[in-house]
Amino acid sequence: MNLKRIFGAILTLLGIGGLIYAAVLFVNGGAGDTKALIIYGVLGLLFFVSGISLVRTTKDES
Repeated sequence: MNLKRIFGAILTLLGIGGLIYAAVLFVNGGAGDTKALIIYGVLGLLFFVSGISLVRTTKDES
């Protein structure tokens, strides 16, 4: 298995976790904790997009 694909999958899972946590903060706190909401949302989106692009661009060599 390719190491880049594994790293891409880990980044994707971290991004999904960050986006879910940002959504939970938004639902529970609303606008009370805006700074944490923005930080977790942006980091989650960044990890998710970079992980997906890493998985897509890595060629599968057997």
